[in-house]
Amino acid sequence: MRDGCNFGLWYDFRNPAAWRRPFSSVYRESLDQIAWAERLGLDSVWLTEHHFCDDGYTPSPFTLAGAVGERTSTMRIGTNLIVLPLHDPVRVAEDAATVSLLTGGRFDLGVGLGYWGREFAAFGRDLRHRPSLFEEGIALIRRAWSGSDEPFEGRRFSFPGVPVTPVPEQTPRLLIGAMADVAIDRAARLGDGFLSTQNHHHQSYVDALARHDTPVERGRIMAGQWAVIADDPEREWARIGQHALYQLNEYIGWGAFGPPEQVPTFADADQIVAAGAYTLWDPATAVDELTRMLLDRPEIDDVHFWAQLPGESVESGNARIELLAEKVVPQVRERLAAAREPAIR
Repeated sequence: MRDGCNFGLWYDFRNPAAWRRPFSSVYRESLDQIAWAERLGLDSVWLTEHHFCDDGYTPSPFTLAGAVGERTSTMRIGTNLIVLPLHDPVRVAEDAATVSLLTGGRFDLGVGLGYWGREFAAFGRDLRHRPSLFEEGIALIRRAWSGSDEPFEGRRFSFPGVPVTPVPEQTPRLLIGAMADVAIDRAARLGDGFLSTQNHHHQSYVDALARHDTPVERGRIMAGQWAVIADDPEREWARIGQHALYQLNEYIGWGAFGPPEQVPTFADADQIVAAGAYTLWDPATAVDELTRMLLDRPEIDDVHFWAQLPGESVESGNARIELLAEKVVPQVRERLAAAREPAIR
């Protein structure tokens, strides 16, 4: 069992029309919240990416990562995730190296294949080329971080024999998000870790490591949680469920879980819980569930929760963050330490 697991927060900075506030306020208040969460003892912040969304879903995670770095001193900062095929991979490598240098090596680069045709069309990318754009992008990022001056020539990208500078002093971990089996296999083959969602596919990732003769102890899972923790979770869900309904139905409409015409939207918030798309935990249940998961899956390095749902105010999310930091995380760590004791002796 590893020495410890980070616990953190996940942000998309969505600001839907039904609950619209000035975006400047959303950013400023969220940065204040992140700095406060670090003081409470939370360990990580994860930033995601989409483009051309009516609700302003984060289009510029590297800029936000730099801002988070200036407001924090110990938190790890990661992307979960950058849609790599939309980008010039050398620019991604440069931005990631810069954030890593600014934050003393606290930055992890998480990337994924993407799925939303609207984004690919707007950026002049072909959805059919995602695998080759992605794999060549990974190769170019690693080349850039190494300081190599070897030229690169691929199907989708070519790059002259010049080094990319500055190189990071501490090379970021290159994490890969995936849900389909072939993409999970790619994450095990190419990545330094796996970005999971809703705790699905952990075993698929471990199995893929074995197929590629990678020792399981070298596997890393960053586990994005779709759970609400509150003293009275059912009452909390009645209050905030409409925000989750918006969140998940938007993802379904974009094709996140398969072709939109084949994946039905949720009719109401209760249907979301019944389907298991979100789980509701009181603190005691959260401690039990998280401890069990971390004992069963020692590959997990990080567990992170949505700080607040789309359109929900920062103040509304604060109570759950405080509960996580003060009533859940310490107890989980105590239980994990107790489980380690016999092995230490």
